[in-house]
Parts: sequence; C-alpha cells; structure tokens
Amino acid sequence: MKAKWLTAVVFAGALAAPGNAQVSVGVTIGAPPPPLRYEAPPPIPGPDYLWIDGYWSINRGRYIWVPGRWERRPYAGAYYTHPHYDHYPEGWRLHEGHWDREDHGDHHDWHRH
Repeated sequence: MKAKWLTAVVFAGALAAPGNAQVSVGVTIGAPPPPLRYEAPPPIPGPDYLWIDGYWSINRGRYIWVPGRWERRPYAGAYYTHPHYDHYPEGWRLHEGHWDREDHGDHHDWHRH
C-alpha cells in the first residue's frame, strides 16, 4: 500500500512541474569514467549523417563501452550534444546524448577553446 501511495505522490509531483523544467534521472558511480577511446568512423552511409562518438555507459555499477555510430540528423540544422559525465559529491553521473536545435558546446570540447 505504501508503494502505491509513494508512486502516486511522485507522479503527481512530476505533473505539477513547470512545462519547461527538465527532469534528469541518472545513475551515479563512484569512480571516474575511463579515458575515451578513439574510433575511426566507417564510410558515411549517406547525406546528412553525423558520426556520434562512442562513450562509456554504466551497467550494473560498471563502465561499458558503447561504440560510435552514424546517425541521420532528425531535422535540418540539428546539433548533437554528446553524452558526458559530471562529478557531484555523490559520484560521477552520466548525462545522455541528445539532438538539439542549438549548439551549446560539448563538455569534452571545452579544453579546445
């Protein structure tokens, strides 16, 4: 009974959040992610494809490599924000990659500026 009540409270709270608020649910791990791997992309499969670099994901408390891939842009002018990790007091948290309308800059590219 308590589980149903808690689920209802969490669901109601999510519905009450403002429409432009982002909710981020991520897995946190204590150790920093391993260094990124370099992958030479295979030939581009067609026009308007973008190479999505591989990254370290988390599975059952361990880092696993997710290989890079070609992905077609979902709309003209789309930018891809690569997955990245941020360090918080409770550990390292993965922020998933996603398509966006503006180039916000990638965390792993900040050292280039």
